[in-house]
Amino acid sequence: MNKIIIILATMLLAATVYAGEFADISMKDVKTAADAKSAVIIDANGPGSYTTKGHVPTALDFNAIKDNLAASLPKDKNALIIAYCGNPGCGAYLHAAKAAKNLGYTNIKHMADGIDGWKAANMPTEPKK
Repeated sequence: MNKIIIILATMLLAATVYAGEFADISMKDVKTAADAKSAVIIDANGPGSYTTKGHVPTALDFNAIKDNLAASLPKDKNALIIAYCGNPGCGAYLHAAKAAKNLGYTNIKHMADGIDGWKAANMPTEPKK
């Protein structure tokens, strides 16, 4: 029984550390940033989803920019970078978030609801769907 408790506690700690690397940002705050063009928003869902299922307005397709990400990001390393993928269970956003972090960016957020939550909240998408 003690082994099970230790294993569960270790898993919980690992999940907490993993989840906490990039702070979450609300869809409302993402919409405000998109409307004001005050953040770089990165869609990590892949090109098929980006073009056919839609994306957050102003979002960049990570797949299209990942090989030269630095050219798509502002010079200010404190600029707000928002990464998202499909839904709260999707971890693809981490590729974009970690790539930005590796370039020295320090203000990286995660829209945990992803594009599924965005659409469910009737938020606008590009292309219009």
